Order: sequence, then structure tokens, then C-alpha cells
Amino acid sequence: MKIMMNDSADCAISVNGLSKKFGDVTAVDSVSFTVRRGEFFGFLGPNGAGKTTTINMLTGLARPDSGTIHIGDVDCSANPKAAQRLIGVVPDESNLYPELSGFDNLCFCAALYGMGKGERRACARELLDSFGLSEAAERKFGGYSKGMKRKLTIAAGIIHSPEILFLDEPTTGIDVAAARQIRQMLATLHSSGTTVFLTTHYIEEAERLCGRIAFIVEGRIVRVDEMKNLVQLEMKKHKMMLSLSNARQDLSELLSSEFPNLDFELLPGNLIRVESAEPVKIGPLVRFLEDHGVEVSEARKAAPSLEDIFVRITGIEADAMRKEKEKRGDGG
Repeated sequence: MKIMMNDSADCAISVNGLSKKFGDVTAVDSVSFTVRRGEFFGFLGPNGAGKTTTINMLTGLARPDSGTIHIGDVDCSANPKAAQRLIGVVPDESNLYPELSGFDNLCFCAALYGMGKGERRACARELLDSFGLSEAAERKFGGYSKGMKRKLTIAAGIIHSPEILFLDEPTTGIDVAAARQIRQMLATLHSSGTTVFLTTHYIEEAERLCGRIAFIVEGRIVRVDEMKNLVQLEMKKHKMMLSLSNARQDLSELLSSEFPNLDFELLPGNLIRVESAEPVKIGPLVRFLEDHGVEVSEARKAAPSLEDIFVRITGIEADAMRKEKEKRGDGG
């Protein structure tokens, strides 16, 4: 899939025809896209789709077999690390040192970017305070919780105030409260003007944070679009969500037989989703269900979601994406 490149000064990342193989396996296949300056860009796909390989090539950790990469006005094709001064990187696995304290880890990362001693110590203290880690500043990083480790890794990625921040699955494997806090921090960073490139398999995360999204499946980009345009696709569908007192296993089949123009999906928690090309008439549905011993406790319109869009475009169920991570012990 070829996408026209934008050579204007507003382009933070420009990728054209990027490919990478590992032996006989093609991890990334002729990927092309652009990211505008100040944009929050989501790179969404299942485990093994090519997200991490792509981000590794963009950040200079891997060399592409073919294709070009521009970060800002820097051509990284010949020298993958030429744009290091412009970028911050938060990998999916922490690259900080377990034997060093949180404070020393940040100071060490700042030194790698050429920051003076006074400046790096001041920035480290400021970030520890901003991320709620001041009390753990002198503790060894190896003793941090998963959520604390993710926050310190993000702090290390931004200590030099990069123009562009790359994040690979930043909230995988941490608790809900820590994930919510990290999302708030990322939204604040973006609002300050930082360009954010986020890879994730959490559809709800991309929906909350991103203005534009690329869907990648089996190493190929299948769609790049604004969130508002993607949602507009689903607005043409009429959806209802019914909460039931109880649900029979054969309920979807019964309903489909009685209402052939409607699509039904039985969901966990005694919920059933109804979809139609025309407005859904709820009265006949409720009467039919009650005649079969099923009481409807609530009926409401269902707003279009990125999950619906993802499934429609890729054919991959969002639940399958989450389960892949859970099997690897990466829950979250």
C-alpha cells in the first residue's frame, strides 16, 4: 500500500517502502506513512503484526532491508542514528539498570544526551516529582513495581525534551490505575507540543489518545485515517445494546430467524448487540424476547467504537488481540 509522502515542514516522520525480513519471515512489508508535527499517531495491530519491528527501525535499533526514513528534516536511511537528538524512546521492555536508583538511572540517561551535571540532576528531580516517584528516587530500579518501572522508563525517554516520542506498548502488564495515570501523562505531553508515536494492541487506548491511526496486519498497513473519519464509517450503522435478565445460548439464532434484516451478537454479561442498516425498532424485539422468557432491563443506542472499526477493516477480533498478550503473561 503506497501512501503519498508529505515533504512539508509539518512532517515529523516520513516513511516510504519500509521492509524488514528475519530469515524467511517478512516482518514489515513495504510500509509507508507520514506523521505530522505535534500529532498523536497510533500504530495499531495484533501481536506479531510488525509494530515493534517498525518502531525499532524508526528509532535506529534495526536497519531496514529497503525503504527510506526521515525524522524531521533528517534522512536516516544511510545513518539510522542520525536523528537521535530529536527523539525519545520508550521500549516495550525497560532498558534501565536494575542496580541503579531511579534518580541515578535518569541522570545516566541525561548524560548520554550530553546534558551537564547540574541540568540533568535538576531535570531528574523534576521528572521524579511529576511522575509521583520522588519517594522512590533513591530506591533501586529493580525493586520498583511494574507501574513504577513504566513511569520511570517514560521519564527517561523524555528527560532531554525530545521533539518526537516513540512508545511501544507503554501500558502493557500494569494495573488499571497506573495505566490511567500514564495515559494522562501522555496526553499532557502531547498538549505541550510533543509529537507522539504510539504502538498498542489496546484499542480503547488508541481511541482515547490518538488523533490519527494506522492499522497494521501481517506486516502491511491496511488503513491510515483520522479518528473522526473512521468513526464516520460506523455512523452509517444503527446499533442497539440490550441488557437482559438472562440469556439463552440459542438466543442469537432465535432472533436472527425472526428478524432476518438484523444482525445479533450475544456478549458476556447478558448483553446482546443489535446492528442494522436502518433504525432499529425496539418494541417488536422486546415483545419477542419476553415471549421467550427473557426480560429486557435496558435498551440503549450503542455509539460507534474503534473496536468495531478495527474488526471491520482487519477482520481481527479485539478480544483475540488481548488474549495473545495474556497468554504471554503480559496481561494488563
